[in-house]
Amino acid sequence: MVADQTFTNKLRVRICGVLIQNDKVLLAQIHSPITDKLVWMPPGGGLTFGEPMKDCLKREFKEETNLSVEVHELVHVNELLHKPYHAVECFFEVKKTSGTEKLGKDPELSWDRQLLHDLQWMSIDKLSEIDFAPSSLIEKIQHWDRRFNYPVF
Repeated sequence: MVADQTFTNKLRVRICGVLIQNDKVLLAQIHSPITDKLVWMPPGGGLTFGEPMKDCLKREFKEETNLSVEVHELVHVNELLHKPYHAVECFFEVKKTSGTEKLGKDPELSWDRQLLHDLQWMSIDKLSEIDFAPSSLIEKIQHWDRRFNYPVF
């Protein structure tokens, strides 16, 4: 697999949202450029220089899910370091304010290079059975009512 120059050899800050309703979490299925496989993860994307994190997350959620959200607490930070990829991922709790779920697209990528493949509400108790990233977030989601008892990083 040839690494996509859009995301390689630079530090990337990703801002992602954890949206939980009725014991389900909203997940986007993406084609991982690292593993060359499909993985499920909370919606989110790259922070633009000068953009506040909350604004980034609202924008990314709208682009990927068609939902408007309000951003709450930072619940998890994950460092991904797999050369030539390096990302710091910040996961915030979000609440839906409006919209109907619909798979969006990555506006920074052409149609033939899209990473987004699917959008689904996934039962929280099934997270350990799917290809979920980052794995360090699974336990926190599964025990969401105690999420602030866990370290953020």
